[in-house]
Amino acid sequence: MNGIEGKRRLSRRGLLGGLILGAGLGLGVAPVRASGHAEALLLTCMDFRLVDEVESYMEARGLKDRYDHMVLAGASLGGLNDRFPTWGDVFWAHLDLAIELHEVHRVIVLDHRDCGAYKMILGEASVKDADAELKTHVKQLYAFRSAVLTRHPHMEVEIGLMALDGTVTQIV
Repeated sequence: MNGIEGKRRLSRRGLLGGLILGAGLGLGVAPVRASGHAEALLLTCMDFRLVDEVESYMEARGLKDRYDHMVLAGASLGGLNDRFPTWGDVFWAHLDLAIELHEVHRVIVLDHRDCGAYKMILGEASVKDADAELKTHVKQLYAFRSAVLTRHPHMEVEIGLMALDGTVTQIV
């Protein structure tokens, strides 16, 4: 099968799926919806050093098993950068899905100290010392919060910076 035949087949499948969905809606069949409600969508970095700390933080906040979790290298930077713009597309699609399926009304974004993605994407100078690192993260977190609120003005957005010991500084 060549590429054109494959595209036709996918196109037919898409058409058939659309017809089935349309017929189902016409018969009063409700669209598929996940059961349950999530309090928030959590966006964190992929750093393996903080997996347990992130889970402990969310549990301490009373959110155990009550949030969707999305992971992008750099967290807020992963969702909003020029070097890997498709990562942002993935974030927005997931946020829209979380709103639709789980009625999410809050986004919690946790960046972390000593982030390799920040060094790689923005350069070593952006995180050369603790003060520069904090300023860089705060600037990025503010930009990310603004982008979320521009697309979803009704959304609550919490931003924070996690240290490697798991403590979180809330950014206001």
